[in-house]
Amino acid sequence: MRIGFFGGADAVTGSRYLVQWGDARILLDAGLFQGFKTLRERNWAPAPQALQEVDAVVLSHAHLDHSGWLPVLTRSAWKGSVYASPATCDLAAVLLLDSAHLQEEDARRANRLGYSKHAKALPLYTRADAQRAIARFKPLAPGRTLKVADVTVDLVPVGHLLGACAVRLTRGKETLVFSGDIGRADDLLMPAPHKVTRADVLLVESTYGNRWHPPEDVQQRLGEMVSHTAQRGGSVLLPSFAVGRAQALLLVLQRLRRLGQIPQALPIFLDSPMAIEATQVYQRHRALLRVEASEMQGLLDDVRVIRSPQESAALARHKFPCVIISASGMATGGRVLHHLKAMAPNNRHHIVFPGFQVPGSRGAHLVAGATEVKIFGEYVPVRAQVSHLEGFSGHADSDGLMAWMRALRSPPEQTFVVHGEPAASDALRVRIQDELGWVVRTVEHGADIEIKKPA
Repeated sequence: MRIGFFGGADAVTGSRYLVQWGDARILLDAGLFQGFKTLRERNWAPAPQALQEVDAVVLSHAHLDHSGWLPVLTRSAWKGSVYASPATCDLAAVLLLDSAHLQEEDARRANRLGYSKHAKALPLYTRADAQRAIARFKPLAPGRTLKVADVTVDLVPVGHLLGACAVRLTRGKETLVFSGDIGRADDLLMPAPHKVTRADVLLVESTYGNRWHPPEDVQQRLGEMVSHTAQRGGSVLLPSFAVGRAQALLLVLQRLRRLGQIPQALPIFLDSPMAIEATQVYQRHRALLRVEASEMQGLLDDVRVIRSPQESAALARHKFPCVIISASGMATGGRVLHHLKAMAPNNRHHIVFPGFQVPGSRGAHLVAGATEVKIFGEYVPVRAQVSHLEGFSGHADSDGLMAWMRALRSPPEQTFVVHGEPAASDALRVRIQDELGWVVRTVEHGADIEIKKPA
């Protein structure tokens, strides 16, 4: 067995792992690099020949750092299929089309306003490229198996996001498990992760490998933030991932409304076409959630849905207290930038980031206390209150990751800690080594490792 670490090996982004085993060549995830410019530039590198020769791609889940590079791959000479759970296929289609749309819009805006450093700004991929990738999707339901050459593939639900699964590869009596992103046992929307009891080789994510979720009541804290901001005449901006996070925020805001913990008349706006579509996907797949069907069906009750760019532009000029949920979650692009530009200079407003912010992203800079932020080529002063509400994260923390691994009945022969910032990955490596006694290592981007069966 050989594993090529083409992404997600030295950063919490760009998940891409090539497994060559027996007669099979399988790419686990095809993620987009996000965050620092040096990472984003990897997206523009030509698709390596080894990835253009894979037999299949298997996605752990739909988030762009796990699926967002597919349009680049399928634009190349590669002609294979992409397998994922049915819910992941549905969500990834929404995400990829929106990602392509945003890239096309950003390129057009950069060319029109002249702030690109290139002679002509180009999108990484287009909606046509995204459609080409979506056409390759083949649903694989958890509990079913797929044969890729002499390797059997199956999926194990792990919470985190609708449809998210660990990927298990089996050949003969040996098993490789890739965790994907593992969810929380107490997630607002998703059931607790299913356990995996055996893995000869384990690739485990480490997003929260050196962190623990704060012991806070996120519903109470968000309610206080909204109420206090409205009392001083300001609005709350919630930069949100359109898939998963937006639905959790809507759920909590609806509960706060029913309990009278935020003003009943305070308008709530959902300004993200992708979040609207994703909410409909969540409602279709509500049997996979831990939320009552009636609550899921009522997520958008009395929520003002913003669809057109013209409506969004008018909302950015809104002068009265309100709550705005808008993508993207790390303020790296999308409609949220218009709201951020309008609201950041005003100290009555409150910008609340409900979840993890990748280092190098605009959201990470703001959470760290930036006094100005660059938006559409110009610097905007930040006088609004900025908060980080980590309790909405859909990731298992360090203890949650360890609990998931402790379900294994025997130690893997090799464990690779992946998909985390270097400090997080190394902290989890140390815990695995010290507490479980396993053979474990972190890896660098581009590593190509052969795993030989012990004699």
